[in-house]
Amino acid sequence: RSRMRLIGVSRCLLILLTTALALGACARRQTVYQASAGVGGPYVAGPAYAAPGYAAVQPYGLDTGDRVRGSVFGREGVSNSYLVDAAGSVNIALIGPVPARGLTTEALAQAIAARLRDGFVREPHVGVEVEAYRPFYILGEVNAPGQYPFQPGMSVETAIAIAGGYSPRADKRNALLTRSMNGAPLKSKVPLQTQLRPGDTVKTTVTVKEVVAA
Repeated sequence: RSRMRLIGVSRCLLILLTTALALGACARRQTVYQASAGVGGPYVAGPAYAAPGYAAVQPYGLDTGDRVRGSVFGREGVSNSYLVDAAGSVNIALIGPVPARGLTTEALAQAIAARLRDGFVREPHVGVEVEAYRPFYILGEVNAPGQYPFQPGMSVETAIAIAGGYSPRADKRNALLTRSMNGAPLKSKVPLQTQLRPGDTVKTTVTVKEVVAA
């Protein structure tokens, strides 16, 4: 009888362990497919994305048109607002242009600190934050295509609304999104709930019915 009771307890423990592992795997899958609303944080694509690059976690990299606020403790002459110029650099007082394209704000702060440490400040304490993001672009079948200021938390659907909504011929099911990934443009058809990032280009297309009629 004791042996039967021991076998029963072992089976219960095995069932509980199997259940816990299954729940853990589900939680991991849910995390991978959850879109990040924050611009400064990673971008995670959902399961509807066909292009492999959209499924990768991508930290936000600075580029031309972004404006950052650089702060150096105890150095008011250096602390200022800086625009990432056409060359992809920020022109910092005392040290000149510092390459910023593709860098996170943390990496840019480290680059500025390294330059200041080289003959200007012994132990610089540098902070960098995005003050204003570069614009996004929307083209195609919308009432007011063009360039618009970016705000964190925007989706493709929000961008379409800002551009005056759809034209009568528009396909309202999804849109084409072009984004720079690792320095190369990546284009893919995405759901309307997709989170935008600065510099993205959204293009709405004509419905299949309109194409056939034409």
